[in-house]
Amino acid sequence: MPDERIHVTGNTVIDALLATVRKDYVFDSPELAGLDFSRRTILVTAHRRESFGEPFRDLCRGLAGVARRFPDVQIVYPVHLNPNVQGPVREILGAEERIHLISPMDYEPFVQLMSRSTLILTDSGGIQEEAPSLGKPVLVMRENTERPEAVEAGTVKLIGTSAERIVEEAARLLTDREAYERMARAVNPYGDGHAAERIVGKILESD
Repeated sequence: MPDERIHVTGNTVIDALLATVRKDYVFDSPELAGLDFSRRTILVTAHRRESFGEPFRDLCRGLAGVARRFPDVQIVYPVHLNPNVQGPVREILGAEERIHLISPMDYEPFVQLMSRSTLILTDSGGIQEEAPSLGKPVLVMRENTERPEAVEAGTVKLIGTSAERIVEEAARLLTDREAYERMARAVNPYGDGHAAERIVGKILESD
């Protein structure tokens, strides 16, 4: 296809994200009603199959280490139902103060929680695209990502599953304002919320 027929519009998922976020949203789930948003909030999602076993246990130890190091931080972790996730998460994190292990969430409340978080620790793919549009730094608990554009743009950072590295990188963003702002203000390479408008515009131009 000729280059002049290729149009970069951005991802429509960013349009949906920004249309969904609401500052006045009220969480009605009993699991979320007790959250204290006067604390800095770290949102966690972790469930990748390649991490199962000792890497996943080390990941959990890293989350515990972050919570213990920062008394002003709460960690919210919607826990995947897979037994390979539930087992180590409940064992290692179940008794930790200020770590809230909750049920998997629907999209709308999850997006609201993402928007109220200080930073995000994840091994998920979509969050690497979405969170930067909300100004949220993303630490990716994997050795590689299928979204290298985000790494190049500086909106996400690959940190692996080592407990020591998880604590180190989270601590850097929680204590170094300049490092935090550098990631939070980086331009999201996946869109700006106007992809649908561009798509419609290009379709109309071709008529």
